[in-house]
Amino acid sequence: MAKSERKTPPPDKTSGRYALSGLDRTIHEKARLGILTSLITRPDGLLFNDLKDLCALTDGNLNRHLKVLEDAGLVEIWKGFKNNRPQTLVRITPLGRTKFAEYLAVLQAVVAEAARGQKAVATTNSSAVFPHWGLAPG
Repeated sequence: MAKSERKTPPPDKTSGRYALSGLDRTIHEKARLGILTSLITRPDGLLFNDLKDLCALTDGNLNRHLKVLEDAGLVEIWKGFKNNRPQTLVRITPLGRTKFAEYLAVLQAVVAEAARGQKAVATTNSSAVFPHWGLAPG
């Protein structure tokens, strides 16, 4: 068969498989992931300073990330006073719980896929996978 007569392989049915579009960017940012992880385990919420300490963030950083999460409807922020001192309580919303669970499901699938790939690589040498490259393990 001449080069021009070769059939084109069928399109890959898993196109975009590793685009990871299911990882919500609002949650996926490191600080916001830490904030939501802290809040998911504390249904009554956390005081601002406790959350700041748990996530190792500055006041300004925590404020900025909380604003993003609040705008997305993932957390609610309650401001009040206790013993004449201002207090800020942060809680995850029902939507936040749902979105966090969805995010974790996608993340678990990513980890499982990567683990399967790593296992396959560990049991295959590169010269067998790419014999036309003339590579030798080494």
